Amino acid sequence: MNDHRRRLRGDDAAETPPGVGTFLGTGAGSAAYRRAMDAAVDAVLDVTADGPYSGATYDELADELAVDPLPETGEGLDETLAWVREHVLANSVVTSHPTCVAHLQCPTAIPALAAETMLSAVNQSMDSWDQSPAATVVEETMVEELCSLFGYDTDAADGVFTSGGTASNLLGLLLARDRYVAETFDRRVQDEGLPAEASDLRILCSDTGHFTAEQSAAVLGLGEEAVVSVLTDDDYRMDPEALDAELERLDEDGKRPFALVATAGTTDFGSVDPLPALADRAADHDLWFHVDAAYGGALAVSDTHREKLAGVDRADSVAVDFHKLLYQPISCGAFLVRDGRHYDLIDRNASYLNPETDEAAGVPNLVGKSLATTRRFDALKPFVTFRTLGREGVAELVDYTLALADDVAELVERDPALELAADPTLNAVVFRYRPLRSHPDRETGDWVDAVNRRIRDHLLERGLGVVARTEVDGDAYLKLTLLNPQTTVDDVADLLVSVKQYGAAVESEVVE
Repeated sequence: MNDHRRRLRGDDAAETPPGVGTFLGTGAGSAAYRRAMDAAVDAVLDVTADGPYSGATYDELADELAVDPLPETGEGLDETLAWVREHVLANSVVTSHPTCVAHLQCPTAIPALAAETMLSAVNQSMDSWDQSPAATVVEETMVEELCSLFGYDTDAADGVFTSGGTASNLLGLLLARDRYVAETFDRRVQDEGLPAEASDLRILCSDTGHFTAEQSAAVLGLGEEAVVSVLTDDDYRMDPEALDAELERLDEDGKRPFALVATAGTTDFGSVDPLPALADRAADHDLWFHVDAAYGGALAVSDTHREKLAGVDRADSVAVDFHKLLYQPISCGAFLVRDGRHYDLIDRNASYLNPETDEAAGVPNLVGKSLATTRRFDALKPFVTFRTLGREGVAELVDYTLALADDVAELVERDPALELAADPTLNAVVFRYRPLRSHPDRETGDWVDAVNRRIRDHLLERGLGVVARTEVDGDAYLKLTLLNPQTTVDDVADLLVSVKQYGAAVESEVVE
């Protein structure tokens, strides 16, 4: 009889099983968990007290972190966490720092961090109810609240939590494609695949929309060229007249537009497309109307700014992220659909997971609403945050950052050494440094671009600030994404001083 069978029979009851002190469920495990959480908290608090970034380069980190991740013999948790604190956390960007203002990478609310700890520990899997009983109900509750927040009829609408905007946009365009094929060709894509005419399918999106429209088209077998870019106006919003022209051209060319993607919060400018006008076009041309509100969807909680999302209730589907302007740890997003019956287009059953008998009995297995099978209980994070702060408390955070962006834009406009690209719609401020002197051997535009790129690199390498770079009409610009409610105008003013000081230093170094 082998050792395993003896243990099962109790013949060797005195033998200690492996894993004691490594997992929850025993007294030793509980004590080890508490010690580990305390050590992890101390490590995080140590590094968040420093600047926005250490300034280490990629090559320096590649050398510093060159250790064996799977040694033959473990060195213990205390030593491992201490090493992670010194080498990994100390060389991570500090999203809670006032001058970490580059990307849509938010500081995380304390209630959400508490929820993250709990959901990771209980490790629910959101694919079937028997793996996530209470979690399933919480996610359904959150989805219903979100549908109401965006103006959907909660009796008809549905949704699911996702890893973020990329997954949500893909799911929206998948339903759009399958709905079009089902209604036009009486064909179920899930069973029969795409028809021969699929090469003519087209998706319309603004030329400032997120790249995930093209990415989704590629994944869906349509190719990136199936996405038609529509020109934007001076405020970087989709131009309805340009959309009309594209729709007319597609009709003349015999193409088959099936989806219109609007953006509520572009990555660079936070621009919100004219949703009511686009909803009208979508209805007139029988297009699935998807709104990518991964960034701007947070405005739905704000009494001051909610009107910017007017018309979102007419969307067939909406993507919203919580790990951008709603202060949740990555990853946390949601996909909402106005008519939940569209989920039938992609639903499937597995006897070991979500058998048809469960459906008949009303047992909610959420796997049929998602492209993921195993999925985290991310809904707990906004649930805890919203319950803690309330809608008014969350709205106060959002409103502050939008007001901050307006104040910062005014600072930039008043400074002759800086140039504002556009008035902010949300809380992203795009600008650049204007060199006071020209370069003797370079074209003016190339010189301005070079100086601004060097400014951004300098700020990062010196640990002074994490600032984004982008392009506007092919020219290099800097970007401040002001998501942090702890950032003040004075913090940004100091950062702008560093921008100008280093810009002037670059000019003097090269020109003189």
